[in-house]
Amino acid sequence: MAGLSGVPIIILKEGSKRETGKDAQRKNILAAKAVAESVRTTLGPKGMDKMLISGQEATITNDGATILREMDIEHPVAKMIVEVAKAQDDEIGDGTTTAVIIAGELLEKAEALLDQDVHPTVIVQGYKQAAARAQEVLSEMAIDASGDSGMLLKIAQTAMRGKGIEIAMDKLAVISVEAARAVAGFEGKDIEENIKIVKIPGGKIEDSSINHGIIIEKERTSQEMPKSIKNARILLLEGTLELKKLDTDAKVTITDAKYLSSFKEGEEKVIKSQVDSIASAGANVVFCEKGIGVTAQNYLARLGMMGIRRVKREDLKMLSLATGARLVGDVMAVTSKDLGSAALVEERKIGKDKQMIFIEGCEKAKAVSIILHGVSLQFLEEMERALDDALNVVLDVIRSGRIVPGGGAPEIFVAEKLRQYASTLEGREQLAVRAFADAVESIPLTLAENAGFDPVDSLAALRAKCGQGKNFGLNIMTGQPSDMLAEGVVEPLKVKTQAIKSATEAATMVLRVDDVIAAKQGELTPKPGQSPHDYTMPQMPMPHY
Repeated sequence: MAGLSGVPIIILKEGSKRETGKDAQRKNILAAKAVAESVRTTLGPKGMDKMLISGQEATITNDGATILREMDIEHPVAKMIVEVAKAQDDEIGDGTTTAVIIAGELLEKAEALLDQDVHPTVIVQGYKQAAARAQEVLSEMAIDASGDSGMLLKIAQTAMRGKGIEIAMDKLAVISVEAARAVAGFEGKDIEENIKIVKIPGGKIEDSSINHGIIIEKERTSQEMPKSIKNARILLLEGTLELKKLDTDAKVTITDAKYLSSFKEGEEKVIKSQVDSIASAGANVVFCEKGIGVTAQNYLARLGMMGIRRVKREDLKMLSLATGARLVGDVMAVTSKDLGSAALVEERKIGKDKQMIFIEGCEKAKAVSIILHGVSLQFLEEMERALDDALNVVLDVIRSGRIVPGGGAPEIFVAEKLRQYASTLEGREQLAVRAFADAVESIPLTLAENAGFDPVDSLAALRAKCGQGKNFGLNIMTGQPSDMLAEGVVEPLKVKTQAIKSATEAATMVLRVDDVIAAKQGELTPKPGQSPHDYTMPQMPMPHY
């Protein structure tokens, strides 16, 4: 900025960096496109995998949310795109790769418009209009699938295709539909609150199953306790079944040996009264958040009761949802109304040396467990990610009841409608709407490219078929258009609408930035032991995506 005399006036600290106008926008767009390119090849049933290495651990996956979460990204705009993916994953549980690819394409198309001197505000306005119209088109082409079990299975299978677990896809699809139906009445968005996935290395994939109850990775507190209890009445105790330890400065003085036995008898009476309170309420299984002392173990075993200690808080909450039990803090105040029920509570040996407690046969369980078997821990982790996607999309459809065909069909249909909509607009907004349509078509284009087909030929064939119906998408096996409903390739409406919404918000946020002011790297703050007058700049690591 120049003063009245023409001498520049500097208002920023020395060492600060500033980029303005198109230079700032281009660099921001470049960072966002780099994130989109990193996951582009993972899209679709024939997408490629990424290997993410952290220390001695390696994760192999093509799940977009996992890839972006594990990447060490420093650029602020790139982080914004990752946040979009995180929001998509938190809200819907699937479609993260789609959202990021569309966001990257929207910014690439916007860059071309900026070169044509189209103002960023005009582009933003056009993108918002296009996104609103796209939402309307998607709603118009949606199909009601509420209560259709066959369609739910197809949705689960579509979500798991390309995850590298095709050998178990049919089995996992059945499990995901059954589990989603069991917890659909619970309004929580995070399925981890209601569905516990237990991974067991070894065994056959076909051995994977669903348990309408909870599995706790614990064992009986004492071997004297029964290993199996039918018609279980379950107490969930937040406290402890052992005497509290004295404070460090507390002191007990016993002057005579006869008083020592009396002191111990008094302690035992306290524990016995607690166990008697549990027994009088009708409980025969106790899950305790904290410890169960030796004395309490003996009393529980004598009464034929099972006790499990050091149970995680999350597991207690899931047990409450599954069995109907209430979490009790005061063991002396427990009543029969606080207890939950299960047909069977049993300790079982899993593998060579692992014991688990199975709680089964819970009526009207609002929480369930899924047991996964696989050849290796890495394969089990990929199974879990695929199952998580399937559970989320099936839950979305059960709750909303609306689906759209997959295989790029919605994007082709939306793009066609947006081009028609653009012709009704006046001014430069129509350029932005057309650019939006081209960006949305990047999804079928990428599907074809990742499957090894010529993307231009596949896109041309899809556009030609679009006039014959809205259900035509890309057949991954042939590279030709096919009726996706007939092929059984379907997706939840919410996945598509949220992906477009998330991508648009991210792109417009980046486009509205025309001035980037970066403070001097490395604040002049002395390290521990360093003189406050020592302003030696630390060496900064190079940013990487």
